[in-house]
Amino acid sequence: MIKAGIKEIKNNLSRYLARVKIGEEVIITDRGKPVARIVQESQRNRDIHTALLPLIQKGLIVLPSRRLEKDHLTPIKVKGKQISEMVIEDRR
Repeated sequence: MIKAGIKEIKNNLSRYLARVKIGEEVIITDRGKPVARIVQESQRNRDIHTALLPLIQKGLIVLPSRRLEKDHLTPIKVKGKQISEMVIEDRR
């Protein structure tokens, strides 16, 4: 297990990810206190339902009962600027 501060991780992310790829675990600290952990992703492919199963079992989330028909979506027209325009303005 490797411990490193946020700035160190930011400046050397590729180096730390290379260590994670070979199976090491990296603990990210903020002023010496652990705040996050980087671990190697499991090699098995999990579908979204399998990944969310623990949250479903705890009752924290409920999956939709039917698929979203993307072809049948219709945009809602509202007065004023489009959201994308507002976001672009906010970023300036």
